[in-house]
Amino acid sequence: MATTATTGAARPLAALARRHRPPWLLATTSGLVVAFTLSPLGLVIAQAAQAGWGQVWPVIDRGFVATLLWNSLRLALVVTAFCAVIGTGAAWLTERTALPGRRAWAVALLVPIVLPDFVLAWTWSSVFPAVHGYLGAVLVMTLHLYPLVYLPMAGAFRAADPGQEEAARSLGLSKWQAWLRVSVRQARPTLLGGCLLVSLALLGYYGGFEDLRYQTFTTAIFGELQTQFAPAVASSLSLVLVAVSALVLFGEAAFRERGRSQRTGPGAQRAQRLLPLGKARGPALAGAGAVVLAALGFPVATLAYWMVAGGSAGLPAAVPLASAALYSALYSALGAAVATALALPVALLATRHPKRWSVALERSTFVAQAVPGVVVALALVYLASHYLSFAYQSPELLVAAYAAMFFPLGLVALRPSVARASVRLEEVGRSLGCGPLAVRLRVTLPLLAPGLAAAFCFVFLSAATELTATLLLVPTGVQTLATQFWAYAEQGASFGAAAPYGAIMVLMSAVPAYLLARWYDRGQARAALVGGAG
Repeated sequence: MATTATTGAARPLAALARRHRPPWLLATTSGLVVAFTLSPLGLVIAQAAQAGWGQVWPVIDRGFVATLLWNSLRLALVVTAFCAVIGTGAAWLTERTALPGRRAWAVALLVPIVLPDFVLAWTWSSVFPAVHGYLGAVLVMTLHLYPLVYLPMAGAFRAADPGQEEAARSLGLSKWQAWLRVSVRQARPTLLGGCLLVSLALLGYYGGFEDLRYQTFTTAIFGELQTQFAPAVASSLSLVLVAVSALVLFGEAAFRERGRSQRTGPGAQRAQRLLPLGKARGPALAGAGAVVLAALGFPVATLAYWMVAGGSAGLPAAVPLASAALYSALYSALGAAVATALALPVALLATRHPKRWSVALERSTFVAQAVPGVVVALALVYLASHYLSFAYQSPELLVAAYAAMFFPLGLVALRPSVARASVRLEEVGRSLGCGPLAVRLRVTLPLLAPGLAAAFCFVFLSAATELTATLLLVPTGVQTLATQFWAYAEQGASFGAAAPYGAIMVLMSAVPAYLLARWYDRGQARAALVGGAG
């Protein structure tokens, strides 16, 4: 009898263990996806190993690498700190205060994400030549990257439970103390995630630093390839950059707050009460206006000025302009679709089966964010020329580069929707007689739709303005907006010819940026309703 009772009690435990065990198909698919995203890094390591330690060590050991390391680290620290302050402050103003026109400000503060770093640097340096070097890089990169913190922090403040701040106020804290010690602390994982994206993206940029004459690992790598075509040296410098990005990942994980915040009461979450600004209304409007003016207004006005100043003789023909826009949109959309599809199994595995190995598998993909585009392109060229000759200089290779490079952005945008999608709703669908495929199509996909759309837009925005990998991988006879802009901008005197390509990049990217803001807003509102109903 005891044996029978023990066996009967063990069966539910075994069933529970099987239920929480990651499906082998999902785990295998996620492993293959991660292997794909990290394959350029593996090829870089293989190239460095092929060159031999005798060639790699002299490159790493020289003082020039120490200078590059210092330039990259001090820039990353300062820009990340500024982006954290600006992004958090702007998110709080648009989501938690009665800022006049706050919905319009919410869109205006996000739109600067559509400006490529090299276009933003070019507009500032073409008007103010003094904007260069370290201080110029801090200014331009802060204005370019703060939306990576602003967007997730806006969602975190929008979804926060007002009851916790009210409880803190009842204990004697002022509204500023309650905001810092409750709301900001609850959003700490979101803030650290945004800062992580800023730091990793900063390490991989090239065009903006080249315009600003600020030397980093990416400019040195591209210079080695352009002047001497030394893949071994480029691979060695890339390994140092990857090591730095790994340290950034470990640092972010060490400071990430463990555990989840809990609501203070049952039932549906109450709507946020907007805080009156009072005497701070004027400074708040001035601060938001200054950020939007510097990050969006001035660059757009500069592009318009150079288009007018260049005259009709300096403007490019309509056919090359339309062709470049078409190819940019096509390749970017394909890359975004592939990256979004690849991010889905990894997000499902890490969110619904949070084992130590699955979380490590997910976070390892962020290393790819710091690998410069030129290194990814060289790795894929090496792969195609040695093993996949049919793919050399093909559109598929460029799309694969976009998907591998910007996969982390799609994963970051998709993961919150996967976390909010209740498994109970899928179980209800199964209990009503629907099969697994029907449940995924009729329940899971609608729940994930905002996240899938956000992931697509995030990757599209980055791919449409990518420069270095596009320069090396674009098919023969094809030009994109980024490559044409760079070709004219490098000539120095062709500002009028370069400006239209920059303007079309901004216009083309503004649409997905607006949709991203709308979908993110709806996704957060839906999350509050689902969370309250659950």
